[in-house]
Amino acid sequence: MDPFSAEGELVNIHTAFTQGQYQAVVNDYTTSDFSSTNTLPVQIIQYRAQCALGQYDEVIGAISDSDARRTPDLAAVRTYARYLQRPREEAPAVQEAERLAESEGDNLSVQLLCGTVFARAGKEEQALQLLSQHQGSLDAVALIVQIHLAQNRTDLALKEAKSARSFAQDALLVNLAESWVGMRQGGEQYQKAFYVFEELAQAPGSTSAVSLVAQAVSEIHLGRIEEAETALGAALELEPDNANALANRLVLDVIAGRDAAEARRKLEAVDKEHEVLADMVAKREAFRAATAKYNPKFEP
Repeated sequence: MDPFSAEGELVNIHTAFTQGQYQAVVNDYTTSDFSSTNTLPVQIIQYRAQCALGQYDEVIGAISDSDARRTPDLAAVRTYARYLQRPREEAPAVQEAERLAESEGDNLSVQLLCGTVFARAGKEEQALQLLSQHQGSLDAVALIVQIHLAQNRTDLALKEAKSARSFAQDALLVNLAESWVGMRQGGEQYQKAFYVFEELAQAPGSTSAVSLVAQAVSEIHLGRIEEAETALGAALELEPDNANALANRLVLDVIAGRDAAEARRKLEAVDKEHEVLADMVAKREAFRAATAKYNPKFEP
């Protein structure tokens, strides 16, 4: 059974995490608010929120070697934080994730966090194999959907989301997963996804930079540039250094025909290795390689 289901006392903190309210997850909850059996799950959610906020050093420093040896969940969190801290030096973290997956593959935290490490490191099939061991976890379903979308297997992502709908009904993560798939399908699915993202972004109890960026992206696909700009502006007011908000501001400037140099500088200052910047570099190099094949010829 999913420990974060609506029937449990973890529903509020988990919902806040799912909505991208990471600072609230860290600041507004303490383990003393929950029963002793849920102390560890609360810690894990808060560590995941800190990682989402980029607080990798704090997470790594909070988990000792002895804690990691005794508790697979904490070992998975530390491995995850170490990977995010230095993604270019991924080998040690990936190796540790592989060790945990082999010895503790039935542990949900290991499935989610080591599965994320594998997916980010380009080991999607390894991630899917690990996540396939989950027992009704919507977090695992959401990650599986994201991996299939990254593989351009929209069909498999849709199948996974529909399967979750059969046992989770109107759960937030199911709605989000279907919306992610809808954004890939396009057409009228853009509007359906927009309704989900807008509801999260505009409701006082669920608004966050994450939901506002999602709303903005759906607005861009619907051709509503001014509305997208408003949503991104609101996201950056909440989190001025939110890399995804800055990346989409860069994209929006390009679409609107504006000079995107300033937006690019801001993104580089926050995350110089962001996938949008890496993609721009790759495309520029591909263009230069293509043009180098054609030399102009001049007749005398």
